[in-house]
Amino acid sequence: MSLITLTSDIGHQDYLVGAIKAQLIQINPEFRLVDISHNISPFNYPQTAYICRSAVQHFPPYSYHLILVNLFEKRPERLLLAFHQEQYFLCADNGLLNMILEGKPEMVIGVPLDKSEIRNTLHCTSVMGRVVNELMQGTALTQIGEPDIAYTEKNHLRPLLDQNYIEGQIIFIDNFENVIVNITREQFEEQRRGRSFRIVFKRDEVIDRISESYADVQEGEKLAIFNSANYLEIAINKGNAAGLFGLKGFSEKTRQVAGIMQNQLFYQTVRVYFE
Repeated sequence: MSLITLTSDIGHQDYLVGAIKAQLIQINPEFRLVDISHNISPFNYPQTAYICRSAVQHFPPYSYHLILVNLFEKRPERLLLAFHQEQYFLCADNGLLNMILEGKPEMVIGVPLDKSEIRNTLHCTSVMGRVVNELMQGTALTQIGEPDIAYTEKNHLRPLLDQNYIEGQIIFIDNFENVIVNITREQFEEQRRGRSFRIVFKRDEVIDRISESYADVQEGEKLAIFNSANYLEIAINKGNAAGLFGLKGFSEKTRQVAGIMQNQLFYQTVRVYFE
């Protein structure tokens, strides 16, 4: 039986996560549910994309990924079912899909929602569960809904590339307050071209080498590593980098008010200079 993952910005304060799981199990008691995270910052697309993208690559082919983030950016008329690189994705038509995949999916199906139903979180989840059940029973993708539909797209958050530097945004702050930047090891090395470098953040903090682990520096010292997902991470050995340096995560809200809050961008970006 294939795995079904759950990712949401619901949190664990109320009943919803438990109700969602109970609802899915009622659809098919053999569903194998795996939580990726329910602690996504509300409506935070870059964070959602990073977490889902980093987790999905470790799941076996033909797993199902239910993404319950910002389901109601607009009044939902349908959900999206996508198939890409042997994985299924179900989410709202809100622009998040191509941010997770960093491009267009191989196939997209529009799954209509019943207009006579109250289209709340539990209803949307029940529709997703029924879709998964049908696919597991052998129903063809094209019979689930309308194939090759037009859907909302948003640009995924890319670092700014220049001849002599690369500038990334902070997309996630983990439980230890380590700071993850949207610069991958591949992008870093491609821009670096064997040159020395300086990682600069908060105007005047500098790191000039990549460590293999936190233990490469003394306790309380800052370091840069590429994490398990191969993204650049700024950390302090047994400390909290985000809190100490005042660093903050980038979000769609930041993008919308960036013109008013330019001073905040110093605390949300990291620049790597190559020399």
